[in-house]
Amino acid sequence: MDLLAWIAASPPAAALKASGTLYLFVNAAHILSIGLIVGSILPLDLRLIGLLRGPPVAVLGPFLSRAAATGTVLAILTGLCLFSVRPTEYAGNPAFLTKVTLVAAGIFNAFALRLTGHWRRMVAGGAVHPLLRLQAFVSLSIWLAAVVAGRWIGFL
Repeated sequence: MDLLAWIAASPPAAALKASGTLYLFVNAAHILSIGLIVGSILPLDLRLIGLLRGPPVAVLGPFLSRAAATGTVLAILTGLCLFSVRPTEYAGNPAFLTKVTLVAAGIFNAFALRLTGHWRRMVAGGAVHPLLRLQAFVSLSIWLAAVVAGRWIGFL
């Protein structure tokens, strides 16, 4: 609990509490970051699964995965700022804990996917391996569930 009190008293928390405008912009940046994640991961995963046709995965994969990574970093940074405003309440919120767990699982899945030789072969122009299709389905499920959990936070 001392850590949560320290976070609540931190300069970012104080600034956000003191300025509704700053809070508004950080919150908007968090939402835009989430949009970047979902807007990148959704088409990439659907393409890997085989539900979307179009440009080769070797072309889309690297670009969309970098865009999703950028969105994830920005969402984590802005999310930490928003968390600092009410850390005790968020730390006890089951929806928040679910969201954090799902984001961690999504990041782990993304790293696991990229560490396989299947990803490298696909990016080099090879076929999409069935394991990549499975990981894309898992990714899609995780990130959509994280969005739902994030929306759920305000209702608990």
